[in-house]
Amino acid sequence: MTELKPVNQTSAVKATPTLPDAQIVTDVKHWTDRLFSFRVSRPASLRFRSGEFVMIGLMGDPDPKTGKQKPLLRAYSIASPAWDEELEFYSIKVQDGPLTSRLQHIKPGDQIILRPKPVGTLVHDALLPGKRLWFFATGTGLAPFASLIREPQTYEDYDQIILTHTCRDVAELEYGRKLVEDVRNDALLAELMGEGFADKLVYYPTTTREQSPRMGRVTDLLKDGTLFRDLGIEGMSAKDDRAMVCGSIGLNKDLKDILESFGLREGANSDPAEYVVEKAFVG
Repeated sequence: MTELKPVNQTSAVKATPTLPDAQIVTDVKHWTDRLFSFRVSRPASLRFRSGEFVMIGLMGDPDPKTGKQKPLLRAYSIASPAWDEELEFYSIKVQDGPLTSRLQHIKPGDQIILRPKPVGTLVHDALLPGKRLWFFATGTGLAPFASLIREPQTYEDYDQIILTHTCRDVAELEYGRKLVEDVRNDALLAELMGEGFADKLVYYPTTTREQSPRMGRVTDLLKDGTLFRDLGIEGMSAKDDRAMVCGSIGLNKDLKDILESFGLREGANSDPAEYVVEKAFVG
């Protein structure tokens, strides 16, 4: 496969890491008062498959008695593709969360802890070959699919890629909207995959609270057939359709039931099938 080079990268901030497994923050963008994304330097030895996650975090407060600090770590999907020279993450802000209450205040030049041991089930290897690939995400569950829609293999393996993203409010869809726009206009992907590659990517955003062109939970839109009618698709089949799911525990469970009702089976790295769900965390 031809190697891609990243476009419009933020120049890495020069600094010397001092934390264990430290990487340097190079860029931070706040999308809403609840959501932000950030980019960090990438360890030279890190290899991962688009869709995988790593443990990242910060050092906790010193123990009052011993003065020792322990790392606060959480699983985060890598939102950048495997070919990128930096690593991108997409996060929610939890005001009383042990980690995100502090992580949301990072700025370029700061350090974060990154344990370079990528794992995860939302990878191409966990799916059998198919014609159409569905990405089902809620909230920050979009992150692994942000990686995968920038991955050339996705377009090599499938005739159509459908990215669904459900959030409460319109503003929470902005990261995904901008992402899809950038992918469709990516000159390097177009050069590698051909000008028509962008036509394969279908974006289907919905909101559940604020009024928008498409309202409703994706599970309901699947059950009543609205999603298929909107996209001009007859339905799903185990022969042609493959799916990846990343969201809340409730969404994951409901989608598992729906996908299995269409005849799809859950797969894994060691046993590929028709759909996979990320169980390591909720988005």
